[in-house]
Amino acid sequence: MKITAIEITRIAIPFDAHRRQPDAQETTYNAASPSLKRMETLLVKVITEDGIEGWGEAFGHLSNPVTEQSLINLVSPFFLQRTIPTSQQQIAELMQSAEQALHAFGRSGPVRYALSALDIALWDLLGKQQQKPLWQLMGAAHNQIERYASLVSYGNDAKEVAAQVQRAHAEGYRALKLHETHPDAIAAARDALPPNVDLMVDVNCPWSREQANAIASELRPLQLGWLEEPIWPPDDFLGLSQLRENGVPLAAGENVDGDFGFVNLFESGAVDIAQPSVAKVGGITAALRVFELARQYRVKVVPHCFYFGAGMLATAHLVATLPDDIKMEIPWITFEAQLYPSLPQSVRFNLNDAPGLGYEPDPAVLRDYRLSWTRIDSQGVKNHV
Repeated sequence: MKITAIEITRIAIPFDAHRRQPDAQETTYNAASPSLKRMETLLVKVITEDGIEGWGEAFGHLSNPVTEQSLINLVSPFFLQRTIPTSQQQIAELMQSAEQALHAFGRSGPVRYALSALDIALWDLLGKQQQKPLWQLMGAAHNQIERYASLVSYGNDAKEVAAQVQRAHAEGYRALKLHETHPDAIAAARDALPPNVDLMVDVNCPWSREQANAIASELRPLQLGWLEEPIWPPDDFLGLSQLRENGVPLAAGENVDGDFGFVNLFESGAVDIAQPSVAKVGGITAALRVFELARQYRVKVVPHCFYFGAGMLATAHLVATLPDDIKMEIPWITFEAQLYPSLPQSVRFNLNDAPGLGYEPDPAVLRDYRLSWTRIDSQGVKNHV
């Protein structure tokens, strides 16, 4: 059975973060920014000659057009007419062949993100062939998942931050993550929550080593679950390893160069929590390699997941394979439409027993929120915007 077509759909769904409008509209590419009003995703559908469909998701957000071109011009043509893998090992072998063929275009960035989508789609196909959900295919002992709320930025407005974390906690979340950078705003969140609620902070690489050390010292009394990506540049592993001595747990990994980048991260002793991002790192195959590396280095894994497509579903199945206390990150926003209407929205939920990823995207949502669509098959490339 061969791959006969690959379809790429780019969509953007408006969302409500229940916040005051920002005073100014800054130019930003951060998906947690106060100025962002809709979230994009890039979905890939792999179609076989028997009509079986597998879904994947490539990272990109506002840079999706770049990843989209990588999919159209480089990655999809490599996979067309390939035989569908019938085992995890065959997926790994095919993905390695693709990486080797395309390595000159970068070991990270748009090509890697595009490969991530294909890998997820191949896993979805494998589950459908074997009539097993991915959590079962990967050997998970349970299918119950608990989410943690990943809040957007509220511009370091301490009063607003306090109100928002109280809202999230009232919805049942036992762990929350901020995207604030000022200690006063972070402290306001900690003061607004019960002591038994875990609080994490993602600051998106803003500080020098010296700045990070000074601010981490201010944050130490707050007993954060972790401080995420505090140092610029994100691959300053030596700086991270030195900052760990401050006593605040550090998390990183979303921006390393594929799964092999975690080897350098772990060997540097740079993190307490590793955060592979399935739609960036190389898909499920690469994420599972990171899980194994983390076990060898005795580093805790909590996957990054600021997605709402197939990458989000893949993350849920991956989290099911981790210890029971690991929660799944989700963007804490209200979408205008749900891409997966049958996926439970509660804080704690069970993945279903349907094969593969277990959930199919709503065709109406794909149609109504579409920015572009491309089909690549033996007849060439067909575009529709």
